[in-house]
Amino acid sequence: MRNTAPKALVITAPGINCDLELAEAFRAAGAEPINCPLSRLMREPSLIAHHDLIGLPGGFSFGDDVAAGRIMGALIARSIYPALRDAVQDGVPIICPCNGFQIAVQAGLLPGPLADQPWPHEAAPATVALADNQSARFTDVWTSVDVPRDTVCIWTRGIRCDGDAGVLPSAHGEGRFVAPQPLLERLEAAGQIAVRYGAGENFNGSVGAVAGICDPSGLVLGLMPHPERFTRWTQHPRWTRLDARELKGEPLGLQMFRRAVAFVREGVSDASLELGGSLA
Repeated sequence: MRNTAPKALVITAPGINCDLELAEAFRAAGAEPINCPLSRLMREPSLIAHHDLIGLPGGFSFGDDVAAGRIMGALIARSIYPALRDAVQDGVPIICPCNGFQIAVQAGLLPGPLADQPWPHEAAPATVALADNQSARFTDVWTSVDVPRDTVCIWTRGIRCDGDAGVLPSAHGEGRFVAPQPLLERLEAAGQIAVRYGAGENFNGSVGAVAGICDPSGLVLGLMPHPERFTRWTQHPRWTRLDARELKGEPLGLQMFRRAVAFVREGVSDASLELGGSLA
């Protein structure tokens, strides 16, 4: 077990607006967050190897020109993709909420290779997509979520999403998860479905009510909800009405970050674990 706080790299770019929230979530879970612009990492990709966790924040990277996450995803694919691939192979957890999910798909980080295949040397074309919401509108809403029992995702595995506390906030216009049926079946069989919207709350029309997926290793998590926005009970829209027993536990979002930090510090992701800067 390591005694020092794991270092969490938060990758920023023009238009990103959830980097501070993501950094604070890492800090609350026991990591030391370091924000660094993509432009610097493109010049010095070796910096990535000095971090234990990585986050691609939400927001509107490069104004979501062309499509959500398309430009930043393309920049990553042709520059720091090999360094991120190496990080995953070295056991570094990566979280990609909202725009980060869109970026990870465009960059070839998700859904990743087949379970029995190595990571490719170059970014592969996207095989899933985050399309316009079924309503064709931007939606800002809290929804219940479920975590499949057989998921391999180290960020969500073992989390219980019961009652009014089993919710996460979403805020997007292009979050409808789309995948061919054979690929969806493969993801389900491999345990790569990390999060689903609760019953009756699939507001964007995602196939299979999929809210988030991981790569075959379970290290790379992409999801449209924002777990970094639910790390304190006072962020819950009805926190004053929650049952006292629920308030004794930790908010759902913080639990996810705790698991990743525990994985780095102790090599485990266990529901019973309780773990108590900037690059210009």
